[in-house]
Amino acid sequence: MSTSEQYHRVRVSAAPEQSAVIEIDGHDVASSVEAYRITQTVDEGPEVTLYVAKGWNGVRFEGLADVRVEPADVRHVAAGFLDAVDWRKLDEAVLGRDDLDGAPGELTRGMLAQLREWALGV
Repeated sequence: MSTSEQYHRVRVSAAPEQSAVIEIDGHDVASSVEAYRITQTVDEGPEVTLYVAKGWNGVRFEGLADVRVEPADVRHVAAGFLDAVDWRKLDEAVLGRDDLDGAPGELTRGMLAQLREWALGV
């Protein structure tokens, strides 16, 4: 983990079904970021943690927010994805699938297939 002693201007804009905009000091870094976390306590300013793709070489920073850069950990990404799943929508989507065959484990296979499709944006 690397921590900057200076603050950086950070812009994050994210919405469902749209590509996120992630900029540090006006530099677009979205293509290198797999996940991010923004935290702030009552006594401290905002902190942005970027989980970057393997092999990321960085960008020069100057500015207004404490930025932490850490290797991407897919456990955080997977957990965040699963946390965002509405069980009602998953239930409805799985029960409406055409590939359910009545064989043992069909609901589990259907759920895994549905979650995979959602993760890939299908």
